[in-house]
Amino acid sequence: MIKKGAVYIIIALVTMVILMLFQYSKPKEINWFPSYVAQHKIPYGTYILNDLMEKKFGDNLRQIHKPPFEFLQSDSTARGTYFFVNNNVSFGESELTKLLDWTAKGNTLFIASGHYEQELKDTIHFQTVGLYADFGEDQKQVHRLLHPHFKSDKSYNFSKDNYATYFNEVDTLQARGIGQVDYVSEGGSTQHNNLNIIKLPFGKGQIILSVFPKAFTNYFILEGNNKDYTAGLLSYIDGSKPIYMDNHYKSGKSFYTSPMYIFLNTKEFKWAYYIALIGVLFYVFFEGKRKQRAIPVVVPLKNQTLAFTRTIADMYFEKGEQKSITDHKIDYFLEYIRSHFHLGTLNQDDEFFRNLAARTNHSLDEIKDFFHFMEKLKIRSVITNSDLKKLNSLIEKFKMKAHG
Repeated sequence: MIKKGAVYIIIALVTMVILMLFQYSKPKEINWFPSYVAQHKIPYGTYILNDLMEKKFGDNLRQIHKPPFEFLQSDSTARGTYFFVNNNVSFGESELTKLLDWTAKGNTLFIASGHYEQELKDTIHFQTVGLYADFGEDQKQVHRLLHPHFKSDKSYNFSKDNYATYFNEVDTLQARGIGQVDYVSEGGSTQHNNLNIIKLPFGKGQIILSVFPKAFTNYFILEGNNKDYTAGLLSYIDGSKPIYMDNHYKSGKSFYTSPMYIFLNTKEFKWAYYIALIGVLFYVFFEGKRKQRAIPVVVPLKNQTLAFTRTIADMYFEKGEQKSITDHKIDYFLEYIRSHFHLGTLNQDDEFFRNLAARTNHSLDEIKDFFHFMEKLKIRSVITNSDLKKLNSLIEKFKMKAHG
């Protein structure tokens, strides 16, 4: 008959196997993290953007993995367009100054970011604000390009986000609108009066700013005819000059240093790793418990000192040598005082008695009476059994009181 514990173990194993099968067969969840990394094929990666730009611009496209300040410092001959796309691009004071000086020399600074640093806003004189759909309206953004070469009635939809960002304050004398955004109202009409992409001159160069970086992600480009919208934005870039694609300011990682990423990111490797760990745990629990060596019982050695002392004492007592026993007990007691209370016993004067009394919780009279009794026993030639018993009793009482 199968033991009840074994039945529980079998049920637990079967349940675990079934759960693992369900987990393995479950569809892989979509990663919606906005990484904007060129190598990522997730919805908000920019793999398709970089692939299209490589085909369109060829050798003029250059991938930059350094910070802009370091790149422009090391390459003083850099000319063309510096392209940034990320959820948030913040340079810092010195780096922003370096980029703007480089732009003013006749280059193009293209930044697509959901958030901008305040110093850039103050320099170019713009502000951004959020746009939200009204209650009851379809959560679908409608984007449109404003250049005359594009069809004015052609729009591009994006329904993943329930909010959008647009420029509510711009330098109208310098900035020119490139793109607009709005939400579809209940009646189906839209009013495209919210600029979300602008272009303005800066020195001998120009700056293009977009608050809709997701227009360059895999998900947006592959949805409907949105690739035409992204292509229209890229048409503002001069393809005859180098285009420097920034790979430094990215929310995601372009590569992973941990070797465990290969196992945990690949479905088959991940489950093989989990099964191996579970197998090791079962081996440790069952095989290790079964094959554990018995710990031998070590019998402690007997203390033969007490038995030897008793034998010697019995020999002295049977021979009637109480005097020798008394002398030995007094000598051992004096040695006990020297080793435990660190007092010399050679000079047994009043100072010795006071120190011993203070260290052993005895009164001075008790110490004097005890030592006078031992002194009498030492000068006697004959010791009776009662004297020996009294000496032993006094020694034991002395030790008990001395140690509390």
